[in-house]
Amino acid sequence: MDESYAQRFGGIGRLYGAAALPRLAAAHVAIIGVGGVGSWVVEALARSGIGELTLIDMDDVCITNTNRQLPALAHTVGQSKVDVLAARVVEINPACRVNRVIEFLTESNVDRLLAPNFDFVVDAVDRTSIKALIIAKCHARGFPVITSGSAGGRRDPTVIKIADLGHAGADPLLRGVRQCLRSDHGFAKSEQHRPVTMDVPCVFSTEKPVYPWADGSCSLEPEQGAETGLRLDCAAGFGAATFVTGTFGFMLAAEVVRCLACESPK
Repeated sequence: MDESYAQRFGGIGRLYGAAALPRLAAAHVAIIGVGGVGSWVVEALARSGIGELTLIDMDDVCITNTNRQLPALAHTVGQSKVDVLAARVVEINPACRVNRVIEFLTESNVDRLLAPNFDFVVDAVDRTSIKALIIAKCHARGFPVITSGSAGGRRDPTVIKIADLGHAGADPLLRGVRQCLRSDHGFAKSEQHRPVTMDVPCVFSTEKPVYPWADGSCSLEPEQGAETGLRLDCAAGFGAATFVTGTFGFMLAAEVVRCLACESPK
């Protein structure tokens, strides 16, 4: 840890203790999905002095990302999100090692992409089966992993929580992840409808989502006859706002830093 690192991140040391800085500088964190939630995780971890980041995503910046994603600027439209964020990380901390993986994580490449010895893995993708796959593989490898619920359709950042995945309430995305982990990956099932701790922290909102209707209005109820299972995407689906996606990302990053710094305030 050189003098410039100590100067850049002295404020982190005064928050978590000077002994935390070498641990953060030596840490390697993977962020899978660097869009609406994941891009803010990258920003927060870079500004917390994490020494090595692996960014995994294949998406390019789209103009419709402007409402919720850090890399979306007028001049970055059409560029790889991973490339844009990697360049930003090095501007924040020139000593940070950034590994750019311009791929979507799939069943066919998961073992290769999760081959490095990560100190923490952040799941910020929005496909149920892939989220469950990431969690299962991390558990098998012994990697700490944290996952994100859905930020789409939420307006209120003050009701975003962190808890164990088994106690994450009615978030539809995380409910699907729990079901997939139990049915496809051998995780313990709940007994008599009582939640079972899964040893996976997650960030989620307790807010009921707002549904977009075809006439341009919004409602707490889905439109009759409309497609169910809306997702947060570029052209349609749930709406989203930076003050919610950013809060999700910052809470994910806060838990990662807390664990890596071994925070134990007196």
